[in-house]
Amino acid sequence: MMEAIRVPRTGPGRPRVRPAHVLGDKGYSSKAIRTWLRRRSIQHTIPERADQIRNRLKRGSRGGRPPNFDRTAYKQRNVVERCFNRLKQWRGIATRYDKTAQSSEAAITLASLLMWA
Repeated sequence: MMEAIRVPRTGPGRPRVRPAHVLGDKGYSSKAIRTWLRRRSIQHTIPERADQIRNRLKRGSRGGRPPNFDRTAYKQRNVVERCFNRLKQWRGIATRYDKTAQSSEAAITLASLLMWA
């Protein structure tokens, strides 16, 4: 999903494919995702899941240090969550009626345009 990101530029030039910062919820808190982001020099703010914290603490000094987490940056995530909430008010999107990824993306785009207008 992260490789599909395309951020259009306001002026001339090709779209950016590497975001400056990623805000993710606990669903994106995995070692694989964090290493993928670090390898590409993308800053991230992702909270740790409770089981990851327990496992890290159980290992003691071998568990490593906790990942960096910026609470003030994470508070901006509510904008994303509110957008998801507004999109899920559309019955077809909430119940995932669409069979293909292409028609699902079209429905989300249409709902977004109608909300924006």
